[in-house]
Amino acid sequence: MIPSLSHEVKSVALALCDGLSGALSEQVKACIQEGRWDDLIKIEVDPRNYSHPESYFSDVACTSFLRKYEPLPTSIDREQVAIDGFYEAEMSCYRTNQRLLPFIYNTYGAEDEALWEFILLVRKELEKLIGDRPPSSPAGVHNHVPWMRSPFEVGAFEEGGMAGRFGPGSTYGDRGCLTTIPDKMSSSPTITRGAWSFLVPWSGTLWAKAVASRGESIEFVRGNRFTTVDKDCTKRRGICIGPSINLFFQLAYGQALKRRLKSSGLNLETAPELHKLVACEASITGKRATIDLSQASDNQSSSLVRLLLPPKWYEPLSDLRETVTEMPTAEGKTKTIVLEKFSAMGNGYTFELETAIFLAICNAVYVTRGYTPHVSKNVFVFGDDIIVETELAADVIAALRFFGFKPNEKKTFLSGPFRESCGGDYFEGVDVRPYFQKELPSEPQHYIAMANGLRRMVRENRFAGVRGRGIHRAWFRALDALPSDIKRCRGPQSLGDLVIHDEPEFWTTRTRSSVRYLRVYRPATFKQVSWDHFDSEVLLAGACYGIPSNVPQAQAWSGGFVTPRDAVTGYKQGWVKFS
Repeated sequence: MIPSLSHEVKSVALALCDGLSGALSEQVKACIQEGRWDDLIKIEVDPRNYSHPESYFSDVACTSFLRKYEPLPTSIDREQVAIDGFYEAEMSCYRTNQRLLPFIYNTYGAEDEALWEFILLVRKELEKLIGDRPPSSPAGVHNHVPWMRSPFEVGAFEEGGMAGRFGPGSTYGDRGCLTTIPDKMSSSPTITRGAWSFLVPWSGTLWAKAVASRGESIEFVRGNRFTTVDKDCTKRRGICIGPSINLFFQLAYGQALKRRLKSSGLNLETAPELHKLVACEASITGKRATIDLSQASDNQSSSLVRLLLPPKWYEPLSDLRETVTEMPTAEGKTKTIVLEKFSAMGNGYTFELETAIFLAICNAVYVTRGYTPHVSKNVFVFGDDIIVETELAADVIAALRFFGFKPNEKKTFLSGPFRESCGGDYFEGVDVRPYFQKELPSEPQHYIAMANGLRRMVRENRFAGVRGRGIHRAWFRALDALPSDIKRCRGPQSLGDLVIHDEPEFWTTRTRSSVRYLRVYRPATFKQVSWDHFDSEVLLAGACYGIPSNVPQAQAWSGGFVTPRDAVTGYKQGWVKFS
């Protein structure tokens, strides 16, 4: 943490308050000037208390600018908040498991017959969405282990098939900067004992061959380990990092679920933009409600998944899940927690699985109330972002509560002129999403991103002129931190943060051979790991897998490089073709 805000960030924050002049501007300014950071983050803005979109925007833009600023020196122990949240979710899952067990073992009473009928309906809707089983297995393969073709073979990702996948982040045994795919194939693979049957398909991959060529053995681990990542200035986000082989196949099942959902009408690639459009319309008409859940992934209990999922889906997903988590203690050690949840953030299929379950619950409510659910037409689900018909929202929330989920009251809107979903905030059809400054800016690209984030708040709506004048001063303060030559790198929003977003008359251009080029500030140097660091079997696996390199594969990858995550190390000015 830092003792106070940097001069530049403080200047922008104060200029934003002065320019917008909302009802809370002076209160926010006083907290910033006096360094009362805990008081600052306690200032909350509820759109239900406003009657006009711009009065709400003026307040929320000021209060939100620093709300997710990671270096903000509050007194809150953000790590502990994440740990407390983990245990709170585990207790919630425990209660849900106890509530659902009678339905699993058929010991419920006559008074619960109606609930059982509803559970059967949710089961039916879930099977409609994802099918009764994963992609089929060939003869001779264990019936609950789908055929995982080697991801290093041609056609591994053919339609309808499944293949193991590497994720971009850490695993139980791969940490820090050693998380590229070649690094993962060069370390000792980790797996839980529950997933032992997946060693059969795994053994046919070139990854397994590379491990065998080094004479290494597989490491069996009990489960995953808990860690946290940045979220905002009040808390960190808890995630659970699992073993590499488990994750390899979890991601395959996540992809299979994603494909099945797409065939049922839910395209997870395009869903966020669709949700924004629907939320915008709903803020005008009031015909749909937006629902957001608290800690949705962590509240997905083991009994819930067992109760609802088709058996031939449940068996492999259950085998691949981690049943225990290594949690940090106050003494700096770790302790093992047996999990009540089915899977958490960090598991390769959690997001797709929770999306399918939430959609099935919504569909079941529609059917129960006599409505016909049409996926992505009158019911919309993306993770824990849910949009349903307003008259059905209360019943959907009641069903979600029964299955152990808790609506986020601050972000759930059933009435009034405001709706929020998938990062889109709308008040009577007006985009009122504020800008959140998340990192400490220290280099030109950071200030360009800040200036562009401020400018995006202007947006094209009926209040653009008034809003633009209020934000203009803060925008100039952000640009003041840039060298004069970099300030000339201006262009359209379509180029992202390579340029400062501005009107066409301020762009720096040049024309060659009837092609117009724009001056930009772009990445120029990258961290690169030479392929010479890896053995020949890993090189072969990498070449077949198609890992990007800076040399043609025909050169046998000798002398080439693999680029790790977050690899940009330097920027420079240059020119890009625009039109």
